Amino acid sequence: MAIGLTPYLQFPGTAREALEFYHAVLGGELSTMTFAEGMGAEDETQDLIMHSSLYVDRGLHLMASDHAPGQQSGGSPTLALSSSDGDPEEDARLERCWDALTEGAEIREPLATAPWGDRFGMLTDRFGVTWMVNISAASED
Repeated sequence: MAIGLTPYLQFPGTAREALEFYHAVLGGELSTMTFAEGMGAEDETQDLIMHSSLYVDRGLHLMASDHAPGQQSGGSPTLALSSSDGDPEEDARLERCWDALTEGAEIREPLATAPWGDRFGMLTDRFGVTWMVNISAASED
């Protein structure tokens, strides 16, 4: 049995918008459940996301929810996307992800060649989530 590590993001009422954005950027399979669907809520939480999952290839799985009014958020997480072997298709996909994530984001470190030879960039997206993207340098065989 393998153990998986799955980031769980919490949002202040923007989980649906955030996960739909990440789904557009990363692809995969998105499922959502509101508090009305999961708990029968009929108050201000009924349309908020109680739980959502975004399954992406290569084992990436994001989960998220809205926190209820008055509940504290767990803070802003940092997520990292990286290529591992200089595969041109994988590198191009990460570049497209970077470009899409920059929409409305604060660029903290532009995507550029880093001292270790890879291309690296860091941004905080419009939902407050920080992303690090590392595109491995092509290996010299």
